[in-house]
Amino acid sequence: MAEVSAPFWALTRGAVTVGDGDAAPSPAAAGVWGLGRVAALELPQMWGGLVDVPADADRAVWDRLSGVLASGDGTEDQVAVRAEGVFGRRLVRAELPSGEGWRPRGTVLVTGGTGGLGSRVARWAAGQGVERLVLTSRRGLDAPGAVELREELSGLGCEVVVAAVDVTDREAVAGLLDAYPVDAVVHAAQEWVEVAGAKVWGARWLDELTRGRDLDAFVLFSSIAGVWGSGGQGVYAAANAELDALALRRRTEGLPAVSLAWGPWDGDGMAAGAAGEELRQRGLTPLRDEAALRALGAAVGSGRAVTVLADVEWQRFAETFTLLRPSPLFAALPEAALRTEPESAQAPGAEADALHRRLAPLEPADRTAELVQLVRDRAARVLGHATTEAIPGGRAFRELGFDSLTAVELRDLLREATGLALPATLTFDFPTPAAVAGHLQALLFTGGDAGTGAAADPKEAALREALATVPLSRLRDAGLLDALFGLAGLDPETSSDGEEREHLDAIDTMDAARLIEMALDHGDS
Repeated sequence: MAEVSAPFWALTRGAVTVGDGDAAPSPAAAGVWGLGRVAALELPQMWGGLVDVPADADRAVWDRLSGVLASGDGTEDQVAVRAEGVFGRRLVRAELPSGEGWRPRGTVLVTGGTGGLGSRVARWAAGQGVERLVLTSRRGLDAPGAVELREELSGLGCEVVVAAVDVTDREAVAGLLDAYPVDAVVHAAQEWVEVAGAKVWGARWLDELTRGRDLDAFVLFSSIAGVWGSGGQGVYAAANAELDALALRRRTEGLPAVSLAWGPWDGDGMAAGAAGEELRQRGLTPLRDEAALRALGAAVGSGRAVTVLADVEWQRFAETFTLLRPSPLFAALPEAALRTEPESAQAPGAEADALHRRLAPLEPADRTAELVQLVRDRAARVLGHATTEAIPGGRAFRELGFDSLTAVELRDLLREATGLALPATLTFDFPTPAAVAGHLQALLFTGGDAGTGAAADPKEAALREALATVPLSRLRDAGLLDALFGLAGLDPETSSDGEEREHLDAIDTMDAARLIEMALDHGDS
């Protein structure tokens, strides 16, 4: 396969809208944008972005498109090109109505109504005084807890119908709507049928089959994965982006619709247990039922087609989300702005004081060895390893399984251990534990700054990467291994192969000039 260094862009027609004068968006094309937002997270080095043109694009549009692709500055990666200009996508804060918002009445259909989110919406609607609830699931009353849910809701004073309906089946949905004319639809189906069939096809059939009915509300449950992407969830993100576009299309056509892009809910599913704790570390706090349902009513009554409903600690979220790739999507949210100046070092705590006292009397090579061990220990802790054996000093963090969240966690632990001001990009600027250790030593003992160190020079980084890939046998056969060990103050005579590789991890902290000098000296001998 040919290696292509040019950034990859996805071009769509009519996937997004930029104003009231734009045509209704295509849900299928919008799905490409959902997938592309995930690609930006998973392939940050090769991804260029998403660019949309109108179906009737003229010469002016194509000229502007050429300008976007030729700029190469990476400042905008979700762009709509129109005859009147170029538009970048932004997330903006929504002001929801302060009143009670939408109050369901008559007959309300809740797809996925016996599941986690659907059952919560059903309880809320019953508490609002709705006359009849029609709850669907694939198994109907055979679904776990369905009978108990029906009895609970009936006790709140409303009629309850639990129907076994596959919402991907158009005829089944049509039969249900004929049997129970509805006043509102809440499409909360979350189950994965052929990945995202229930979500997408159910929404399409409900849209088609309720046209001509005088609905109070048409509510789609989508996800933040479709709004800004989520690693490993490309198809899911595409499905949710389609729902958002469907709501926009209905609004453009004068029909009621709102797509609610939910963040995680507390209590079950993706936000349960350890998963919930990881979400919090990323800056996403799972929503409590009361707050989420209050926001639901307000968002449906706001008149907006798409609203994100999530509890986000923006500084923390933006720090991890943009670690590998900047995202202008959040530029309109001041609270998501990243620090432009390095964070000031904190007064050293007891741990940092002890480290300084231990390292101060040591020779530089011994300090480096201690710091390599420190980084390996903290890296093992972040990844959940019992010992440091799984964290070779010369292995790249990305190969060890680090992502943006764990990189920030490691930075935090090292900042606490050293008392140094360290950037969130530490493990990407210095890609191995040994390289980080060399950088820490420079900051602690030679007054180096955060912009210098073992991996600051691209040529130096390339040299280190090449050294790490050379088999020990080849270094030994070339007569370089003993010289390398000598530079590091190590004894090759007493080293096993495994110990030799560990010694090379320490050698990784040497500066490039010294390594090159050693190689040239050997070549002249």
